[in-house]
Amino acid sequence: MVLANQGLRLVYGGGQVGLMGTVADAVLAQGGNVLGVITKQLARTEIAHPRLTRLEVVATMHERKALMAAEADAFIALPGGLGTFDELFEILTWSQLEIHAKPVGMLNTNQYFDPLISMIDHAIEEGFCPREQRELLIINDDPMEMIQGLLPSQ
Repeated sequence: MVLANQGLRLVYGGGQVGLMGTVADAVLAQGGNVLGVITKQLARTEIAHPRLTRLEVVATMHERKALMAAEADAFIALPGGLGTFDELFEILTWSQLEIHAKPVGMLNTNQYFDPLISMIDHAIEEGFCPREQRELLIINDDPMEMIQGLLPSQ
């Protein structure tokens, strides 16, 4: 797993199911450090991951997102659903508003995000977003290249 091999900590939503549960398992299997942040309600419905390095249980989604954002050094969206889109656009908006200056990436596995990228480009073409906002998003389809692109220059 790229994260563990690079000595990077995974910060994610804390569930043991789905794609992110699989990613957490892979990082842990390689001896990596994993922080999960989950709400009390989601801990019951998504089944909180029992083997994380650290699991924080919070009351609300707002607390969850704020803690994950504070703990992370960079952000990567993997293929996902509405929750992924919500988190991606919120963290991009925070970047636009200069609430943080951390890199934001989109791992475009099998061109999953192509329609979303087209929508962002369409919003720019229509004048709803300045082109600079598109430059806030680092897009790559290779996990190692994505990680390297988000790391600070040595």
